[in-house]
Amino acid sequence: MTDHDEGTGPEGYDVAAVEAWIADNIPALKPPLIWRRLLGGHSNLTYRIDDSAGQSAVIRRPPQGQLLPKAHDMGREWALISALGPTSVPVPAALGFCESPDVTGAWFYVMGLVDGHPLYSAEDTRAYVPEDKRCQLAFSFIDVLGDLHDIDPDSVGLGDLGKKDNYVGRQLKTWYRSWTASMEPANYDDPRAHEMQRYFLENLPEQEPAKIVHGDYGVHNCLVGRDCTVAAVVDWEISTLGDPLADLAYALNIWPDSSDELPAAPEAATTPSGFPERHELAERYAERTGRDLSKLDYYCGFNRWKSAAIVHGVYARYVEGKKSTDGIDLEEMRDRIGRSLALAEQAVNRLHS
Repeated sequence: MTDHDEGTGPEGYDVAAVEAWIADNIPALKPPLIWRRLLGGHSNLTYRIDDSAGQSAVIRRPPQGQLLPKAHDMGREWALISALGPTSVPVPAALGFCESPDVTGAWFYVMGLVDGHPLYSAEDTRAYVPEDKRCQLAFSFIDVLGDLHDIDPDSVGLGDLGKKDNYVGRQLKTWYRSWTASMEPANYDDPRAHEMQRYFLENLPEQEPAKIVHGDYGVHNCLVGRDCTVAAVVDWEISTLGDPLADLAYALNIWPDSSDELPAAPEAATTPSGFPERHELAERYAERTGRDLSKLDYYCGFNRWKSAAIVHGVYARYVEGKKSTDGIDLEEMRDRIGRSLALAEQAVNRLHS
């Protein structure tokens, strides 16, 4: 049963207008279409569409309602998958982009359907990746990221994707402003947030030339194919130009390592047995790209600190009553802030051990 079949219609889409647009602009698809809602994707309204000839694709638009500037950026996602299509970075095929809100109230795009599954939890990993294939998946995951970071943005038409300088410095200022603005409404502060921010600013490594950074690269944003390699990378809406080592550290932070002081969350997608450890993935990335990873723990710490600031801001909105707390464990959220700061501190300590 689909949203369309139920008579309610796919949320956010004027089916007749969108199908007419597809008929005029995407020769590979032959409406009428069957619509099936796909979960995930940062609340964007994402549907699988199957046409009358048995062809399948995916359509995606932002959620309805007032959006923050730059949030749910369909134009950015379209630019990324279009530009990366001919490269070694696997992305869904770019089929069509509509930037006229007259069709269905917002920009939307259509991309090829990829046979694969994102991994959100340990349960997903056990369902889709046999233990003897997990090493293969992890190496594919890190190799794809290395391939992305080796692309010259100008060579694929993405030289204007973002600012090319001081990526980490700008993030440190942005998220520190968020922390300080959230302290009073959250009724929560931690001296480590301030100490870490000063440390990261004062010890900022020299930034290498800007590369394309995904911004949220993890197995939750990779479609894992039947061969247990990355069939496609999705959710490019916060991608920009920046320091590839910051992108790498973010991606690595979800992978456990035997040197960790705090145990990994048992429900995380990367905790089941059979995966290589975090340091092994870092070594493979270094071999593949030739990058110097001697300051990697700086970037790991920076990402943990940034995560603390992000959760702190969300926590403040809940405490203020700006978001419904139904089903939300505020105490656990508060604990996550402290855990992230502790992990940031540990990463910095490793740099000086």
